[in-house]
Formats: sequence, C-alpha cells, structure tokens
Amino acid sequence: MIRGIASEGEIRFFAAYTRDTAEFARKAHGLSPVAAAALGRLLTGGVMMGAMLKNDEDILTLKIDCDGPIGGLTVTADALGHVKGYVKNPEVDLPANDKGKLDVGGALDLGVLSVIKDEGLKEPYIGQTILQTGEIAEDLTYYFAVSEQTPSSVALGVLLDKDSGEVKQAGGFILQVMPNASDETISRLEERLSHISSVTSFFEEGKTIEDMMELLLSGMDHHITERKDCGFFCDCSEEKTEGMISSLPKEELQDMIDEGKEVEVVCHFCNKRYLFSVDRIREMLKNK
Repeated sequence: MIRGIASEGEIRFFAAYTRDTAEFARKAHGLSPVAAAALGRLLTGGVMMGAMLKNDEDILTLKIDCDGPIGGLTVTADALGHVKGYVKNPEVDLPANDKGKLDVGGALDLGVLSVIKDEGLKEPYIGQTILQTGEIAEDLTYYFAVSEQTPSSVALGVLLDKDSGEVKQAGGFILQVMPNASDETISRLEERLSHISSVTSFFEEGKTIEDMMELLLSGMDHHITERKDCGFFCDCSEEKTEGMISSLPKEELQDMIDEGKEVEVVCHFCNKRYLFSVDRIREMLKNK
C-alpha cells in the first residue's frame, strides 16, 4: 500500500495491491466467486481507509447491512496495514450481471454502509449512508462525499480465475480532493480518471500501483509519502478465546460440562476453530 500527495497538497491519494489478502479471505471462508469479489473489494477499501487513522491503536470497521442474498459484510482495519473480514453468506451464488461480470450489486441489493472509527474516545465515530449501487466503490465514494464532505474517487477491483476460482488480481485506489484544490486541478484529475477502465485490467498488464498513480497524477507533481505492507491479519488466539469462555456465567459453564462434549469456538473473521475439552472447561469453572 502507498499513500501520498499531489499538486502541492491539493490532492491526497492511497493505493493498494491486495491479491494475497483477497485470496486468503476466499480460501479461509470458502467464498463463492461473487462473495470473494464483494469481500475482496471491502477489504481493499478497509486497508486504505485504515491508513487514514491517526494512531496505530485506532480501529476502523466497515459494516454493510443489506437485503441481498449475501446477508451483509464486516471488515475491520488498523493504521498498520492489517485487515480482516467476513460475509454472512459465503456461498451466495448469482448469475452474471448484464455486463457479464460478477453481480456484487445484486448480492448486496438495498442496504446501509456504516463506517465506525474507534479512536480511543468515549464514543466511537459512526457515519452511515444508504447503499447507492452495492458495488462498494461507488458506495464508499458516496460516503466520503456525504459523511466526511470530502470529494473522492474510489476504485476497487477483484478479478477471479474462471476455472480455479482463485483471485488473480485485486486492488484499488482512493483519490481525495482537498478544500484548497483549484477548479483547474479538479478538472485535470477528472480527465485523468477517464483513462482507467478498471484497476484489475491495469494489474493484468503487469503494471503496479505506482504506475497507476503515475498515470492518474501525471503533471501534478505527486510524491509518495509512505509505503507499507498490508495483509489479512486476525488477532484471535486460543488464550483470548479461553478468556471469553471463562467469562461466561457459572451456570452456562456447568451446562457445557453436563453436555459432556468438546466446545468448539469458530472465529468469524478468519474461520479458525478452537476446541476446549470438558476437563478444561471444568478447570475454568473451578477458577471462577
């Protein structure tokens, strides 16, 4: 992932290449093609929006509640390039849309996008907007314009192999116009944006996110201020899961013991499974 400024601070930009991140999510959750495309896009958006956070400890959550068959998506990210996420219905299957592409908009349908920023204050910031198209990039563009009053252009893309279903390419960019931007700069940027049809076709040509910014911001004196690795990272652990179980009321722990079966806990974000024996739960109850 890279970030930077252009045209003497009139524009700021973020760009990320997230093929490995999207492919990890696809395999971890057993995602259908349309679910992999939807989650891959939101993970890419989350990575770049996480880079906008002020402190390393801050957490960003992107949550989509929708009426479509995918059921909803949740992604969390931090300022360090870590991102994780899941969809409610990972096996959703839809025919291609009228453009012959994966129908992410149809999978989401009507809904609400919530952007939650936990920046260490008493209450987190929550911004909400109605989904405009369900294609995610357009919905994030609308969110920035309405909730943060920041004119932005968001592009997100995930390309899957038609035979294997694996993620071939994934990535995107966010370009934002600052309050001091001149009409000339805005017009030039709009003209440059017309030169990219899709981010995945750009990557398929063997070009990089640096090449993409070079094309979009040519003649605007741009420079990259930060480069960092990004990827799917879940901080769940056996220790944290045990702490969650041991915090349950004594009656619930006793019920688990009485059932005489191992307790399995599955992490929503990475699908990792943790097993706890009856003896281990009995020890938790003893220690309460």
